[in-house]
Amino acid sequence: MATFTPRQTSRTLNGKHTQVFMQTFADRIVILVTQIGKVGNLIQATLPATAVLIPRVPDPTQPNKLILPESSPAIQLTPLLGSAPSPHQQTLHSLYASQIATIVWTEEALLGLERLRRSVVVGLALCQRQGEDDPQGEQEVFQGVMSMLYDLLRS
Repeated sequence: MATFTPRQTSRTLNGKHTQVFMQTFADRIVILVTQIGKVGNLIQATLPATAVLIPRVPDPTQPNKLILPESSPAIQLTPLLGSAPSPHQQTLHSLYASQIATIVWTEEALLGLERLRRSVVVGLALCQRQGEDDPQGEQEVFQGVMSMLYDLLRS
């Protein structure tokens, strides 16, 4: 099975050092997102080849705003290892896995690789927020991770 050079990037998001790693294989792509230096919860995302991907449409009035492609309702998420520490984190992990996989598939389709549509395995190890909920902080981390993923895919 062929492997390709792994890629990685890191940034500080909402005060936490955040790393994103990507390793491609012939049959799948592995994306690891960590704020604690661990692999974390592994989730595999798959999408039937017949499912249509909706490309993202940039907003010309906000050229610097990150516009994410819409995830397909046909995405199947399969937990592979570990679990989220709370129901809220489980929902958040599912959102991350779906969006990360959608970005990968959409970017591959732009390169003419839509027929390949490999499974995407997402590893998530995010810091748990203490005290009050911080939806704005969660959104900042989410948007930052997706931006980092685009950087890796386009490098």
